[in-house]
Amino acid sequence: MIVRPAAVLLQLLLWCVMGLVTSPPAAAQAHGATVTQMRLEQADDGVYLSAAVDFELPQLVEDVLDKGIAIYFVAEAELYRERWYWTDRKLAQAARHMRLAYQPLTRRWRLNVAPVPITGNTGFGVSLNQNFDSLGEALDAVKRIGRLRLGDVAEIGDDASHGVVFRFRLDTSQLPRPFQIGVVGQADWDIAVERSARLPVERLR
Repeated sequence: MIVRPAAVLLQLLLWCVMGLVTSPPAAAQAHGATVTQMRLEQADDGVYLSAAVDFELPQLVEDVLDKGIAIYFVAEAELYRERWYWTDRKLAQAARHMRLAYQPLTRRWRLNVAPVPITGNTGFGVSLNQNFDSLGEALDAVKRIGRLRLGDVAEIGDDASHGVVFRFRLDTSQLPRPFQIGVVGQADWDIAVERSARLPVERLR
């Protein structure tokens, strides 16, 4: 009997989805996130946002990772200038996409970070790759959004403060299609937070 890799992968996906769909409703709990830090910094080469989030990864999501299925996180930021006579003007926006996966052969965790969605079609050529010995270490890196570049100082201006909208979420739209169907309505996959604030610009030296 010849076992085809594609068939094995399909069986694995279907098994996982069935596990998601048949999970008892009582076991589902809300797993949100909180923003614990936001900071605007101006350097010679641009304006950056640093942020930190805190969340607990549900056991259901850990089980999916253990089976070799990657999960994706997205951090997004928008920068505004306040206008008393009209709605605030958007000056800049930026995003950071993160792909977290377990490598069974090395028993290590790999985190790919890129400014654009990381897909099989585009490859990981534009991403920064990091390897970790434990899931906890990898998640710590996901939770720290360091120096997200928003743009040049000439484009943004040198105002003393700016309005900032920061969003962070677990992006289920990049999961394999069977998983996208299975996670609908599952609170375990609902990890997201949004925070708005007016922040002073710290000038780095």
